[in-house]
Amino acid sequence: MSGLAGMAASAALVPASAAHAAPRPSAADGWQEVAVPPAEPAARFYAVAAAGPALAWAVGAQELQVGAGRPVAHTWNGTAWTPAGLGHLEGLVHLHAVAGNTEQAWALGVDVDDTALLFGWDGTTWQRETFPGQGEAGTTLTGIELAADGTAWASGRNGDKPGLLHHTAGGTWQWTPAIPGEAVPAPAHVHVASSGDIWAYGDVIARWDGDWTVIPRRLGLRATVSGLLPVADDDIWLTGYDYGAGGPPGKPPGIDFERWNGEEWTDVAAPFSVGMLSGIVADDQGRPELIPGWDFWDQPRAHYLRWDGTDWVGERGPETEDTFLPFALTRVPGAQGGHWAVGTTSFYRQPPAQLRIEHHA
Repeated sequence: MSGLAGMAASAALVPASAAHAAPRPSAADGWQEVAVPPAEPAARFYAVAAAGPALAWAVGAQELQVGAGRPVAHTWNGTAWTPAGLGHLEGLVHLHAVAGNTEQAWALGVDVDDTALLFGWDGTTWQRETFPGQGEAGTTLTGIELAADGTAWASGRNGDKPGLLHHTAGGTWQWTPAIPGEAVPAPAHVHVASSGDIWAYGDVIARWDGDWTVIPRRLGLRATVSGLLPVADDDIWLTGYDYGAGGPPGKPPGIDFERWNGEEWTDVAAPFSVGMLSGIVADDQGRPELIPGWDFWDQPRAHYLRWDGTDWVGERGPETEDTFLPFALTRVPGAQGGHWAVGTTSFYRQPPAQLRIEHHA
């Protein structure tokens, strides 16, 4: 399960009443909740991807209060979100990553034995795909993205070798050489930069351009990296959250927001500091654009950060009855596409948590 999923379980003890301790600015124009068919109780979306205004995918899990849960997968057809039938996928407990374009789509999940699984979209539902190392001890798949040339890239570990799994159109899945270094952890995510370079990131940050270049990472206590946006070799944005040392049960995390200048990481100022940042997306020029977040002092609404060219400016989504924890955000291709944000309505792994989707035009 992703780091954000684990965080949600830990944050369940945060009292909902604390969310109302500070005034809440009005929601920004453009953010709207979009109806999604209800799943079984204790549900959440972990990931979202869009091929265009009339095609998108969201994946996650439901019934999380009962063991590891069962998968959910929805598709946007330009008018409505509808569930994809997954009854043919026995033993699948959740889907946690997705990527797609108009030609192909891929998703990642795990089964009841915590075995990494890969799925391809057949136009109607998700079908199992094979990949080298599947089922072997230590093999994981954690994140997936598509490059402009159609190559699919997945982060993870092949046995004890952390690296990237990739697939070109008409080709086969292959692993890159392992990320160099002793005891390198498996990367939690992958990002395809506008330059074409491929980044694996998490507790390790490394660029693949035919060879590996590892970037030093400041390791916080109980820290999770949720997003990475390399604009240039000397300009990289990093998002996440950090629980720090100790603290009482239910202690909320603090955001982790950093920028790399080619020599060191420095902290970035943000409109709030207690909560989490769950990713970062670029505009069509590869420049920073939007970050989804959860603000401890304004839990009933997502707190998005939008780059105005100089500063990160906070804007709120529509208010909910309880909370909105946005796990993922994606930019919709096209001039009028906007953004999709997906997540859940509660930090608890049991009811009443339900699926939630917001759109910004």
